[in-house]
Amino acid sequence: MTNFKPLTLCLFLQVILFLISIPTIQSRSTNFPSMDEKLSLIENTCKKTPNYNICFQSLKAYSGTSAGDVTGLAQIMVKVMKAKANDGLNRIHQLQRVGNGARKALSSCGDKYRAILIADIPQAIEALEKGDPKFAEDGANDAANEATYCESEFNGKSPLTKQNNAMHDVSAVTASIVRQLL
Repeated sequence: MTNFKPLTLCLFLQVILFLISIPTIQSRSTNFPSMDEKLSLIENTCKKTPNYNICFQSLKAYSGTSAGDVTGLAQIMVKVMKAKANDGLNRIHQLQRVGNGARKALSSCGDKYRAILIADIPQAIEALEKGDPKFAEDGANDAANEATYCESEFNGKSPLTKQNNAMHDVSAVTASIVRQLL
């Protein structure tokens, strides 16, 4: 008879631990927005930007992430900005290797894209992490301006128009999303 007491006690404790863990498991699953909630947030946020299609396509590509609020969407867009800046800088390096005649303009654009990667994007990331959206908006606006300045370096014959437009548009959308946090 004494052998049953430890076994009964052990089973009793396991049942109690199981019952306690059920609400914890349920509460964890409700903290993350459903896919419909994410898409609704993306749609509503993108409607307030200058380019709905770029906004929606960029954010939908990351819809598997746990971004459940506008700050999370802004952080995703900063990642998209970084990808576009890297694309632009890579294209500049390609053009420099083949000896494109616009060496001075390419060099200047390289400086601008490096400034986006070294200053503007880290500024936006840090500002969003610290809850200071004004500085994040400034970083995104600066990146958009850098892309515009790069385009103007070529006097209408830019081999970087595609990259500059993409960088400008994504940055403008990012700034607009961050502005929603103000």
